[in-house]
Amino acid sequence: MKSMTGYASVSGSATGLDWVWEARSVNARGLDIRVRVPEGAEALEADIRKAAPAVFSRGTVSVSLRVSGGEVEGGFTLNSDGVQSVLAAALSLEQSALQAGVNIAPLSLGDLLGHRMVVDHGRLADRLAKCRDTIAADIPGLLADLDAARAAEGDKLRAILAAQVAEMARLTEAAATTAEARAARAGDVLRARVQTLLHTTERADEARLQQELALLAVKSDVTEELDRLRAHIATAHELLAATVPIGRKLDFLMQEFNREANTLCSKAGAADLTAIGLDLKVVIDQMREQSANVE
Repeated sequence: MKSMTGYASVSGSATGLDWVWEARSVNARGLDIRVRVPEGAEALEADIRKAAPAVFSRGTVSVSLRVSGGEVEGGFTLNSDGVQSVLAAALSLEQSALQAGVNIAPLSLGDLLGHRMVVDHGRLADRLAKCRDTIAADIPGLLADLDAARAAEGDKLRAILAAQVAEMARLTEAAATTAEARAARAGDVLRARVQTLLHTTERADEARLQQELALLAVKSDVTEELDRLRAHIATAHELLAATVPIGRKLDFLMQEFNREANTLCSKAGAADLTAIGLDLKVVIDQMREQSANVE
């Protein structure tokens, strides 16, 4: 079992560049790959999108690449055309502001250098392109580390889910015992009421009353619900022992568990059996929250 939640990072350096790969994943209905890389490393996105589906089947997997060192070692280059364009735009804006009677702060050197049209980062992009294969070599290890993190989280999830399944099994057997006791009590009460009714009215049809009592007994019988709960519990044990992704099957199984618990509560007819049904619904809801993170 693997979780859909995990984190991994890999760092490297070459030819004066330092980089850090980061990968995070959270739960999702399907597989959603999100990639963010700097300019000059766009080709790496295709490598990630090709490799990730071979490792993961579900979850939102976000991969990012941060690179540093290129500008520091090689300096930066001013884009002359960009400088002229920014200065012209700043002058035009200042004149428009003066005409409108608005005073604006003068443009500083720091403001100019911070504009993307002024400083040419092509040097970093070029060096990234040259180091592409070296940086790309980290991708399999990054995804493997993320997969290992999800597997470690999956081991914890398996233990939690196994304990919840065991609790559902205990509550199901408690419900079976309580239902038997309820049936015995109900039978005595119904027989006493029928006998009283037959002796106090001349219009009572004993055959019809027996038929109504039989229908009432069928409507309040929870044997089928308990049998289905036991079957679902057995299925849950099989899923927890599986070595393939089971998240979708667990989602469906939780719906079936909840359906049987609802029916059990509606047919309980006794406070003690209703209490067990409500406890069962609580455990099912807790298990559904945990299973939402299973791949």
